Amino acid sequence: MALDADVIVIGAGLAGLVATAELADAGRRVILLDQEPAASLGGQAFWSFGGLFLVDTPEQRRLGVRDSHALAWQDWLGAAGFDRDEDYWPRRWAQAYVDFAAGEKRGWLHGMGVRWFPLVQWAERGGYLATGHGNSVPRFHITWGTGPGVVEPFVRRVRQAPTVQLRFRHRVTDLTSSAGIIDGVSGDVLVPSGAPRGAPTSRDVERAFELHAQAVIVTSGGMGGNHELVRRNWPDRLGTPPQRMLCGVPDHVDGLMQEVTSKAGGRVIGADRMWNYPEGVTNPAPIWSRHGIRILSGPSPLWLDAHGQRLPAPLFPGFDSLGALAHITRAGHGHSWFLLNQRILGKEFALSGSEQNPDLTGKDIGMLLTRALPGAVAPVEAFARRCPDFVFGSTVEELVRGMNELVGEPLVDAGALAVEIVARDRQVEAGLGKDAQVTAINAARHFLGDRLIRATRPHRLLDPAAGPLIAVRLSIVTRKALGGLETDLSGRVLRPSGQPLPGVYAAGEVAGFGGGGMHGYRSLEGTFLGGALFSARTTGRAAAALTR
Repeated sequence: MALDADVIVIGAGLAGLVATAELADAGRRVILLDQEPAASLGGQAFWSFGGLFLVDTPEQRRLGVRDSHALAWQDWLGAAGFDRDEDYWPRRWAQAYVDFAAGEKRGWLHGMGVRWFPLVQWAERGGYLATGHGNSVPRFHITWGTGPGVVEPFVRRVRQAPTVQLRFRHRVTDLTSSAGIIDGVSGDVLVPSGAPRGAPTSRDVERAFELHAQAVIVTSGGMGGNHELVRRNWPDRLGTPPQRMLCGVPDHVDGLMQEVTSKAGGRVIGADRMWNYPEGVTNPAPIWSRHGIRILSGPSPLWLDAHGQRLPAPLFPGFDSLGALAHITRAGHGHSWFLLNQRILGKEFALSGSEQNPDLTGKDIGMLLTRALPGAVAPVEAFARRCPDFVFGSTVEELVRGMNELVGEPLVDAGALAVEIVARDRQVEAGLGKDAQVTAINAARHFLGDRLIRATRPHRLLDPAAGPLIAVRLSIVTRKALGGLETDLSGRVLRPSGQPLPGVYAAGEVAGFGGGGMHGYRSLEGTFLGGALFSARTTGRAAAALTR
């Protein structure tokens, strides 16, 4: 049987691009397939904020942050909570990834021209004990150019490689085999589409196709765009998925290839582990279906449940996303609220996504410097005024009236909420106080990056000079699968027996970013792009050696 390539890579997102680039550098003939049109090259990564988990970097040291490999590994274990027999390979991948993040990751990317915003961000702070979930120090390095800045070097490498063929609108529906070894793929060529990047595309079929190679690498992403699949795998520990959820990824993130590879003999583990966010708001200018944007907030807004009661410590904005989600959904709520004022909005609100951050994405230094000025960043202010989930009010009573009108039920009592706000404000006026959130804000301001652009000096929420009051209705927004195809440290997909499925590799989200779920139960953030980079680089190099 004639081979069409040495390796077929399925999925032209970040992981697929990285694996293809590594194969091309080794001189291998590669066909890179994707069911979307060329406009969507780069996949989910293009839309990301470009945050990367890096350990003990020059950027951290310049800010006085003392990080280390040992501290990062301690934090990773506290977040992951590995507790299953099937966590053998995920744990080994996690250890290899932390080694990479504390070692050659920065230098490797820097050598391709990637640079970072100098103020390292502090995501997923945890707030529990030292061995619990959360980053002990800031590690979230925002790429200069956001997601497109991460994707660009690999697009360039792939486009310039003479041994690579890019074939769009090719949807793989089966892995073909001969004598028990996977030898290629088959599926449908979909009708051409002129849809812009990320927009839904037709699934009408033009013709069938079949291709053969020595190896197949699956890099097709997760399932966040397929809410039916998300609900099917939703675990009891996270409560009940709300009837209404937003979507943080395009429609084509459908989980198809995980099911195809499983049918061919690969093992999926940790399917109940997922990373969805509770801080989603409706995009007033949607690109894909149910398009949600995650609010990246500093620590000052009050986080309220659907009835206006504060979430318990340490479920403050930016501390434990999955913990907050579980608290909300286990209580049977479909939404929650941030309560803040204009002063907090001006300093602490950012929006996830490359398209929501034109200064960082466009590498516009002049626009970027406005983040340090008083008042909201212009794109954030404009978004807040357009988004239907934002409610403004000059008094608590006016605000609550708008909140209840938005959800269509009188769930929040203005008097009870006013008591809660006044009690919190008295803690600020005391200068010391016992409120754990006020203490956390003061602690955050010891870090220069937070003091400059992320944590407002504690003040009364009801201070007229800081108004108006703002409430933001938050919905669950689907994003990442943490489980996936089980792989060994070469990226080879494993059967339920633990033996490799001959000829098949997997990398990126479809493989749980390595091993079938290197994050365990929780992410430390900045580890999805990084996990795609590391697992695809490792797998591409391993497949190149096999097909020598």
